[in-house]
Amino acid sequence: MLLDERPTILTEELIGCVVHTFYDRVRQDPMLGPIFEARLSGRWNAHLDNMVAFWSTVAMRSGRYTGKPHAAHQGLSLEHTHFLRWLQLFEKTVSELCTADVAAFLIDRAQRIAESLQIGRNIGSKALDFPARCAAKSHPKV
Repeated sequence: MLLDERPTILTEELIGCVVHTFYDRVRQDPMLGPIFEARLSGRWNAHLDNMVAFWSTVAMRSGRYTGKPHAAHQGLSLEHTHFLRWLQLFEKTVSELCTADVAAFLIDRAQRIAESLQIGRNIGSKALDFPARCAAKSHPKV
């Protein structure tokens, strides 16, 4: 039987490893890479530092992240399929780098984040389906 040498405890070091490995994969991904590169060209190191602080805050409640994730994603032409691919890459990364319990915890948080961002953009399975407004209709006055 092989020993599982993956970390069993979530640490800042592990978060840094997950973030850097994940974004290396994102940059190479044909669907996500161009979107991220267009937004972050020349600013990758700052983004990675910010994402380590973000995940430290999400996973360890460090309070290091002070940004606004919804605002950071404004102006990007993101669709539900982009979030699905983001989750696939994230799940693959944490499953390789973390033990099952740590991976499950991070995947749960990632799914919640993806859901929240999609709700904020009104895309995905929880998008609101508002009926079209009819400008020609006038409401009778009472």
